[in-house]
Amino acid sequence: MARNKHPEETVQLILDVAFRLFMEQGYEHTSIQDLIDHLGGLSKGAIYHHFKSKEDILVAVTERMTAASNRMLAAIRDRCDLNGREKLKAIFKQSVNRPVQNDIFTIAPGFHNNPKLLFSLLHDTIEEVAPNYILPIIEQGISDGSIQTEYPEQLAELILLATNIWMNPMIFDSSQEESYRKFMVFDQMMRGFGLDIVDDELIERLRQLTAIYQQTKR
Repeated sequence: MARNKHPEETVQLILDVAFRLFMEQGYEHTSIQDLIDHLGGLSKGAIYHHFKSKEDILVAVTERMTAASNRMLAAIRDRCDLNGREKLKAIFKQSVNRPVQNDIFTIAPGFHNNPKLLFSLLHDTIEEVAPNYILPIIEQGISDGSIQTEYPEQLAELILLATNIWMNPMIFDSSQEESYRKFMVFDQMMRGFGLDIVDDELIERLRQLTAIYQQTKR
């Protein structure tokens, strides 16, 4: 395949291939040569023209993975027709129902083989998502009385760590039953803060995603 004449399309092509390979075989086990082999004739020079290193590619892959999610979070955060609790519930529902979730759970990345990818996503979660999207919603909830906590910053981090890490079957290889039990504990914990944000529809969707992951592993 001839080199793409449009730089932005070349970058997207590199990121598409890198995302797939990082997910399938792990960041540590994916070399620049692996990328070249899957880029249909794109040269090493073309890759280094756009990215200084494999780690730069990882950063770009992570940013692209989180960009759409962050746009969704911002849209819900800025709504004027919902209180804090309702916004958190909307975030959970929209997050798990995004079509890209099926793709991610189908690819089923082994995060234990992807420590750098996992750390990159975790860093974005704590440094970007918690303070800029979840915290303002919790602070609104405290003001409107729909959320009860004296520690909004810590609650924002706790919610994200529990949902993105502890409840993620791709990290702990949880079975459907193990995942269900975690969902129930999370629900009990959230209700202690006045947050009845986990309902039957959400639980069913989470079990669905876990089933997709378990099926892919076989």
